[in-house]
Amino acid sequence: MKSKLVIGNWKMNKDFEAAEELTTAIQEAIENINLKTEVVLCPPFPYLELVTDMADESNFNAGAQNCSQFNDGAYTGEVSAAMLAGMGVTFCIVGHSERRKYFHETSEVIAEKVDRLIEQEIIPVVCCGEVLEERQAGRHFEVVEAQIKEALFHLSKEKFEHVVIAYEPVWAIGTGETATPAQAEEMHKFIRTLVEKKYGTETAYNSYILYGGSCNPSNAMDLFTQEDVDGGLIGGASLKSGDFVAIIEAAETAVNEN
Repeated sequence: MKSKLVIGNWKMNKDFEAAEELTTAIQEAIENINLKTEVVLCPPFPYLELVTDMADESNFNAGAQNCSQFNDGAYTGEVSAAMLAGMGVTFCIVGHSERRKYFHETSEVIAEKVDRLIEQEIIPVVCCGEVLEERQAGRHFEVVEAQIKEALFHLSKEKFEHVVIAYEPVWAIGTGETATPAQAEEMHKFIRTLVEKKYGTETAYNSYILYGGSCNPSNAMDLFTQEDVDGGLIGGASLKSGDFVAIIEAAETAVNEN
């Protein structure tokens, strides 16, 4: 079985001192473990240099929470993929439901961001997921399929192989609600089937599809042992070193048990 991938999305949290303490605590907890699980920390932009510097000396990777769809120019407040690459960032989240909702990012914009990241050899972590009303209406598969096709299916097979997909049921983000393992597996399997139809069986199997939506130490094991759940995009639980390390340990156990 392939290794798991666990990504911590800190969102807009922590001051510099707290960010340093959190990074150090995670680093110390995993430094002597022969990890099969790939670990990524995605802090706010001001702390990226801190995390990239520490990542150079540890067994985790540095990721960003967003990037611009533009290469450069008069875009005040934006951060380009090239800037991230120059800092040693290796992963970047795009299309998170909060970006779609609060900043009105469209699938077209997300597709452009994916292109900029791949040009810089940064792995895009592309989010998709339905809101509660869409699930209740039975439209969740339709919504996720459209999001994936619009954001990703313009890519060649070779480029798509450098993409991670994160399924985040929006109704389960920060709410304490979590998709059941069966619900998560159902959607992950659906996504993998979409990929298989477009890019073939080998690419579909090798693609990482993560679960994001109130994953925590108590449910991580049940989620990660599902056949098509390749790890997690972790929000609130990534802000506590003990919780985040426990999720990493669950990922390790899930790989060993399978």
